[in-house]
Amino acid sequence: MTGSTAVTPTVAPAGPTRPALRWGLAVLCLTQITSWGVLYYAFPVMLQTIVADTGWSTTMVTGAFSAGLGVSALVGIPVGRLLDRYGPGPVMTAGSVVGVVAVVGIALAQGPWWFLGGWLLAGAAQAALLYPPAFAALTRWFWPRHVRALTIVTLAGGLASTVFAPVTAALLDHGSWRWAYLILAATLATVTIPLHLALLRIPWPEPKPEPSTVSRDPADPGRGGDRAVLTSPGFLVLAGAFGVAGFGFFVALVFLVPLLTDQGFSTTTAAWALGLSGAGQLLGRIGYGWLVRRTSVRARTVGILAAGGVTTAAVAVAPGPAALVIAVAVLAGAARGLFTLLSATAVSDRWGSHRFGSRNGVFHAPLTAAMATAPLVGAVAAGWLGSYGAVFVALAVVMLLAAAVSVLVSATGSVGR
Repeated sequence: MTGSTAVTPTVAPAGPTRPALRWGLAVLCLTQITSWGVLYYAFPVMLQTIVADTGWSTTMVTGAFSAGLGVSALVGIPVGRLLDRYGPGPVMTAGSVVGVVAVVGIALAQGPWWFLGGWLLAGAAQAALLYPPAFAALTRWFWPRHVRALTIVTLAGGLASTVFAPVTAALLDHGSWRWAYLILAATLATVTIPLHLALLRIPWPEPKPEPSTVSRDPADPGRGGDRAVLTSPGFLVLAGAFGVAGFGFFVALVFLVPLLTDQGFSTTTAAWALGLSGAGQLLGRIGYGWLVRRTSVRARTVGILAAGGVTTAAVAVAPGPAALVIAVAVLAGAARGLFTLLSATAVSDRWGSHRFGSRNGVFHAPLTAAMATAPLVGAVAAGWLGSYGAVFVALAVVMLLAAAVSVLVSATGSVGR
């Protein structure tokens, strides 16, 4: 027809299929176990061996590990922006490569500064491999039915210590810590690089319409108001409260065994309490979906943070017998497991899935910094306060204050509504 122009209809790119999503979830479960195991849980098992072999101080070796976690907190912010733009495949594949190089560097380090450099590089890899990028991927892929997927991947991640602590110990029985780290680097390369490269090439969907419970604040209508969200009072208050609560959870986990042995319990009883608190953590994660269906965003936030404070205090003051102390430790572990998923959903519950990667990266920075500083600050606090029991009571007070502050943030991310 003369005078007319043919118009080609625009076809929206197809979203990920259910089989692809199932593959993506399975891949992230396996790579989370491996990444956490190699880049985090192997270190505590090797710590004393590294100190004895190198002559470096425990403070220096532990400080290098903590510095890497500090780098992870900072690098997680730009990693979140990259996730929003490119999706998890390229970002997590790059993180895998960097992680392998970092672990090889740690294994071959001939001096403390090279060892520190290896852990700083490992921190950058952690930012692209551990929970926050996995949370970003699953939230975008499965939204708004993302809680079940997040629960599954955190249950898998919870098995990392169960798998890699004994594996690392077995490697040390058959060779040096350097040899063990080289084997772990090869494991990280073999498992995570091909899986992230080949099986995370799932279409990266546009953010879906947000449910009515998500913020309709004019500052963030779902059209890219990142600066308005990240500088809003609600976001800042909530990130601060979660950072403080996370610090309490991490310190209580690190110093549970010293606390109980100081109180006269045997090392075996303390070890059982720590191990079964891990089982409690898994139970808490399993129960999070039930909690989501029956509570409001604000109620479960306040409740879980308060539960962390109450159980931390209970561990410190429980008089015995051993069975009671272990039961309280299991409850504390359950609160910690709930907190993991609460932190995974805190941003999406209030601001939706739009630019979730970048926002979640900023939100998790205080949490990761808390993880990095917990061992050092906890040890200093124990010396200052005179006992680990006093430290746990102080942590409980701080965590309850975080719960009280979180009351100020509504389910839409605003303050005072």
